Amino acid sequence: MGRRLRPPRRPLSKIGVAVAMAMAGVLFATSAGVANGTSLRNDTSDLPGLVRSEVSRLKESQRQTVALQSEVDQLSSQVNNAEVRNLKNEASRLAGPAQLEAVTGPGLRVVLDDAPRDVPIPEGASPDDLVVHQQDLQAVVNALWAAGAEAMMLMDQRVISTSAVRCVGSTLRLQGQVYSPPYIIKAIGDPAALQQALDQSPEISIYRQYVTAFGLGYEVTEYASIPMPAFSGPLDLKYATVPDSDPSTAPSRG
Repeated sequence: MGRRLRPPRRPLSKIGVAVAMAMAGVLFATSAGVANGTSLRNDTSDLPGLVRSEVSRLKESQRQTVALQSEVDQLSSQVNNAEVRNLKNEASRLAGPAQLEAVTGPGLRVVLDDAPRDVPIPEGASPDDLVVHQQDLQAVVNALWAAGAEAMMLMDQRVISTSAVRCVGSTLRLQGQVYSPPYIIKAIGDPAALQQALDQSPEISIYRQYVTAFGLGYEVTEYASIPMPAFSGPLDLKYATVPDSDPSTAPSRG
């Protein structure tokens, strides 16, 4: 996967010389635009080092969060106040819908993987055709949510509706953690409905053409019982803002 969102995959029947020429033109134009007369490299572009530093800082923050939450729970249990009890009961009621409780149920396990590295690049393909894209993961996640998935995990993390699937270099970054393929998605729900959603997704259908042509990995397995931990990440939206309710002051799309 790349650091930026790639254009959606297109059916292989439409890939030809014209596409290759167009891609070359886009690369030249992008390089010129990004460089803007300056070097594309600099001494501060140690992305792997930056990621390792951020991951280490996140783990320390998570340890502090667990300790503080334990302290809050202990202090809350000592408070004999009707309002506090009501708030705690309300929080317990909402814990399930907010994915804050561990759950177990039937569902599917989907695995996406890059093509084997020891296989030569097929004629007419590019290295970009042989790896899992950000859009491929998003297509699977979106299809499973749309099919009524009750809970979901990506790799070893529970995800919710606001969890962002993002790329850092050739890896996946999810809630501060970095992962390499194969990418494993698990969803609890009606297995038949989940499978039907995967089969009917146009984006996944195109991805499966690349599976056949270039050896990308795609595996779907049904399980009678999938255990999932509670979501433990932050629930607040860091960059979201309330939209202006006055239509006259709403920004125009132009």
